[in-house]
Amino acid sequence: MPEEQRVFPIASAQSYTPEPRDVPFFPPEPESLEETGIAEAVVEQILVKILYFRGALYGSELSTAIGLKFSVIQGIVEALKLRHHVQVQRSMGMGPVSAQFALTEAGRALARQYLETNQYSGPAPVPLAQYAEVVRRQRPRKGWLTKEALAGAFRNMVVTDRMLTQVGPAVTSLNSLLLYGKPGDGKTYLIDSLSNLATTAVFLPHAIECLGNIVQVYDPVYHHRLDDNEPAAVTAMTLERGYDRRWTKCKPPFIVSGGELSPDMLDLRYNHTSKIYEAPFQLKANNGIYLVDDFGRQRATPVEILNRWIVPMERRLDYLNFLTGGKMTVPFETFLVFSTNLNPANLGDEAFLRRIQYKMLLRGPTEDEFVRIFEDFCISHELPCSRALIAAFIRKHYRNTRKPFRRCHPRDVLTHAIDLIHFERLELTLNEEILDRAFESCFLQEEELATAVPSSVLGWPKPAEEASILN
Repeated sequence: MPEEQRVFPIASAQSYTPEPRDVPFFPPEPESLEETGIAEAVVEQILVKILYFRGALYGSELSTAIGLKFSVIQGIVEALKLRHHVQVQRSMGMGPVSAQFALTEAGRALARQYLETNQYSGPAPVPLAQYAEVVRRQRPRKGWLTKEALAGAFRNMVVTDRMLTQVGPAVTSLNSLLLYGKPGDGKTYLIDSLSNLATTAVFLPHAIECLGNIVQVYDPVYHHRLDDNEPAAVTAMTLERGYDRRWTKCKPPFIVSGGELSPDMLDLRYNHTSKIYEAPFQLKANNGIYLVDDFGRQRATPVEILNRWIVPMERRLDYLNFLTGGKMTVPFETFLVFSTNLNPANLGDEAFLRRIQYKMLLRGPTEDEFVRIFEDFCISHELPCSRALIAAFIRKHYRNTRKPFRRCHPRDVLTHAIDLIHFERLELTLNEEILDRAFESCFLQEEELATAVPSSVLGWPKPAEEASILN
């Protein structure tokens, strides 16, 4: 294997510095137990627990379950046999890899003893130093993003040249970004569209080992495995796999958290049943994007969140705490985005906001942009609509009422119109009446609300107070 593609453990996670490389990278398979970076005792415990939970397994199946070549674990399996913790039930006659292994009664007792430490029984973890090295090597090189590529990612949006030049530098540098503007102008959709960028796959570990603790990183809820990551049919005669199967090949992570975010979710979370730590969102989002949506509406205050990330944003290092008091230093290589419809000045003082490298105001669309969004939605849903009808709709519901344009309005109104057409079994085409009815079902009709029911009946405020509330 080429020298530049191998993983060399760094002396300490503290020495981690981002140095992107142009060489295509994948974590190579360890050829020996020493190359795994994991203590033999840890590997033995996982092997015993795999056999305890899954029952009898062939050597090839055991190798697949722990993510290591059978030649790497063969010595440990033989030692377990000599101690009468593991027995061979049958063999296909092609060496130890084709033998079927099962725990003895003594082995099952040993497994229960190991389960007191933790219940992890998946692919072997990677040591922290190797994890930091792989994250570093997967960081995109400088100048990796072009304006044309960014425009391609936003192909399903109506964007201006100014928007591209605003968001582009933040994305290419992978520094933090504050995206603010009125509700409904597409802030979340814009960041979500970055997942359309033609980026290379990234490798994520199933788990990390540090100070004797297991930290679960891979999460199928947030991490999307690529098809070629599925293990090929493994037989006793062929065990060539290509890369280290303690890692899984995925699309770059895109993780979103909203109002549910609390300070404890940004640190390691200990499961008292399994005795395993779960990685926080920012660790799961390494080599990807982490969006804090509706910033300012979390359980934690904006100041608490920014205080938590001051050091990670500046040093690209994060410090996580174990229950035992130990700390874990990990790379912070996620594109951190804050999205809010609140006034940024109310989220924190200048010193706090300065920590966020880029700021972008996403303004409402112009009338021309609004028309393009309207037309694009109609085309995508094969819904005939004339430019004259759109102009009449805008004049009636926006110009005459001075209602501001929002990027989400065409989608919302037209979705309601399609639902109405289907419900009443009408021809799939738009007219002024259908658009009017769809518009009314999308937005509050305040003038009707103020006069429809006497306030005395509902116990509402007096008319003068009513008007002040509605305004």
